[in-house]
This record gives sequence, structure tokens and C-alpha cells, in this order.
Amino acid sequence: MLSILLADDEPLIRMAVSDALRARGHKVIAVSDGAEALAVAESRVLDLVICDIRLPSLDGLSVFRRIRERTPKTEVVLITGFGSFSDAVAVIKEGAYDYITKPFEVQEIVMAVERITERRDLRRDLDAALAALASKGSGALLVGHTPAMLRLQERIDAIADSSASVLISAESGTGKELVARAIHDRSPRRDKAFVAVNCAAFPEALIEAELFGHERGAFTGALGRRDGRFKLADGGTLLFDEVGELPLPAQAKLLRVLQEGTFEPIGSNTSTQVDVRLISTTNRNLKTEVAEGRFREDLYYRINVLEIRIPPLRERRGDIPMLAEHFLRRFYNGPGDPPSVSPAVRAALERHDFPGNVREFMHAIEHALVFCRGRELRLQDLPPDICGGTLEPTSEQSVRPLSVAMKEFEREYLLRTLEAAKGKRAQAAELLGISRKNLWEKLRQHGVSAADIES
Repeated sequence: MLSILLADDEPLIRMAVSDALRARGHKVIAVSDGAEALAVAESRVLDLVICDIRLPSLDGLSVFRRIRERTPKTEVVLITGFGSFSDAVAVIKEGAYDYITKPFEVQEIVMAVERITERRDLRRDLDAALAALASKGSGALLVGHTPAMLRLQERIDAIADSSASVLISAESGTGKELVARAIHDRSPRRDKAFVAVNCAAFPEALIEAELFGHERGAFTGALGRRDGRFKLADGGTLLFDEVGELPLPAQAKLLRVLQEGTFEPIGSNTSTQVDVRLISTTNRNLKTEVAEGRFREDLYYRINVLEIRIPPLRERRGDIPMLAEHFLRRFYNGPGDPPSVSPAVRAALERHDFPGNVREFMHAIEHALVFCRGRELRLQDLPPDICGGTLEPTSEQSVRPLSVAMKEFEREYLLRTLEAAKGKRAQAAELLGISRKNLWEKLRQHGVSAADIES
């Protein structure tokens, strides 16, 4: 439920909008002029102000700016006529949430309020997740509240206290190192070192020196003594990132260290004993690698005492809104709060399979912020492979009249949104940010039948 101030000098608009919002559980105070609106805003904390730009006593732009100074967290939606459209666009750049042009349907305001409510809920959930991680002493933020992510968090908690080896299996871009760090941060070893080794980054000739260290003069270029990663991680956690990339000779030496807990640096005859918890990650099927002779079976069972599987993003699409809010916060460096996600953008993000998983999603949000020109991400701000590409005529003959191209795009986009909504017109209208009546009229104009939707 939101605490809402509605300021409009037209009685019928005040009554219709107030009734619609109260019916959805919101607390609404309705006033008819700018001075009264400002008095209300200065006497209490409001979640949202819906304000006409043209008001008696004090104009809506002045009301907005005063509210922005006093309570910058209060969202503002401006109602504007055609003549003040440019003013509304300018205020969007100052931090207003949105503007709605007259004449409008009450459902447009209801949907805008629902988007604001949803975003406030997302912010609250994200803040709660951050607070929960802080209470656990975990610096690794695993964003999500779907059942799949809750199960992952529970498994991390269950195995964190153990010193047994862990194998994290997941596709690229899912956050394997974040999970490894979360295990370390929640373990008794949290105050000791967390050392990561990218197994694919070192050639076979250097991997042994990297892991176990070397004495001065042990090989050409060894100008001084150097501790290896095992020694650096003593008492803490050692992450073998993409362990399936290790060459077989290195696998044999790693197996010996895991069995005996000791190793000899290159060029030394003295054994070094270490206490290290090993966490390994892989995007390969190591059982297949073992069967095909590329990975040692005995090593596989040594590193796979405990196993964690991270779900790909396509298996937890319900986390997409929270992830979007998280990355918008992370990458936005403008004034006020970051832009919000429009229903069309959200539908496109939830429809995309993200083969690159969270890493691809993160880059998509960063890309969208670069091209965003308002307080809401637009479909065209997304990378082309997510928003469906752009029209790029290759010849004069391929260029169609703009009116034709726009009609074709609108029809195609309506069908795609209906498909995403599984044919449910009310849900499709909500995603598009229009009323059901408006959607039905557009479908009729484009000759879209029930058979077209079902197909």
C-alpha cells in the first residue's frame, strides 16, 4: 500500500483516480491546488505524488521541485496537457518518475502506480538481501529470491562449516566464483585468505610453479624464491576456477597434495605442509571428461566430496526484476535514483534465454543505461539480440513508408507480447502499459483474431 497525494483541479479526475487507487488498497489524499498540495507534502512523508502541471495557486513544476528538495525518495508522476509536454520531459530529467498526457484513461495511472509499488517492493527485497548477507559476514551478493536461489543459499549455508572439498558445476556466467566466495565468507576460514587460480590462464609449463612455488634458480627466469598459491592460501580457501582445464600432469600432482597435505616447491627437497580447503568450479561435465580420459577419475572423487549446481538464469526468470534493480543501482551514476524498467523491457528480458547467464544480463543492463534518455529503460535501449534487432535498410528498394513500417512493427510487437503473456489479454495490456480496451482496439485495427493469438 502506498501513501499517495493526488493534485488536480478537475473534480471528475480527482474522484475517478482516487476511487481507482483506493480500491487497490492505497491511501489517497486528493487536493485541488498547488499550495494545498505543498502543504500536505510538507506535513507528512508520502510515497507518491500525482500532480497536474497546471494548478491554481502554485504550478505543479514548483510543487515537484519543492518535494524533490525535501523528500527526494518520494516518487512524482506529472499529468500534463499537450501544451506543457516539453515541461514534463524536462522534469523527467530532473528526477520525476513519469508523466501522463491528457486525455488519459484512469487505468494508465493505475498501471503506473502498480509499477512504482512493484519497484518499491523490489528495492525492499534487495535491501533485505543485502542486510541478510551483512549479518552472515558475506561479501558475495547472490541476488535472487526464487525457490532455486533459496535452495542454493540453503546449500551454501549447509556446507560452509565443513572443510571438505567442493565442486561447483554451472554454465559460464552464472557466478561460480561468487558462490565460492560466499562459502568462504560464511565458513570458519573467513578471516584467512581466499586465493583464486584460473586453471585456463597458465600454460602447462608454468602451472606447477604457480601452484607450488619455486626456489631461486629452479628454472630459467626464476630470479628469486616465490610462494605458490597453496602456500598463500594456507589456513584459508583455494579456488580452482575451471578445474577441467588442468593438464593431466598437473592433475597428478594436485591429487598428491590433496591426499598427503604436503608438496615440494620446484627446486626444493623440503616438504611444505598446508591446511587448505579446496573449492573447484567447472562448466564442463567432468564425468564425461573422466570417461574420455581427459580428467583423472581419482582426482574427480577427491574434489567432488560436496557438489553445488548453480541454476542458469533461464531456470530462475523470476529473479530478473531484482537482478535488474541490482545492476541499475550498480551502474547508474546520474542524479537521483536510477531509471526504472518499462513493462516492454521487462517482457523482453524475461523472454530472452540469456545463454551468457547473469554476466550477459549484467552487460545488457549496462548497455541499456548508456542509451537511456529518460527515467525508464526503453526497448530500443537493450542490445539488439534481446530487443529483437533494429530495422537496417540495405537499399532504397527495401525502405518502406514510415507509417507502414510502424504499423507492421506494432502488429508484430502486440503478437509477441501476447505470446509472452500466453494469450492472456489483461496481462498483455499490463505489460504494454495500456488499458485492455486500448489493446482490444489495436488488435481490431490490425486484424488480429483469436486464431492469430492461439497460433
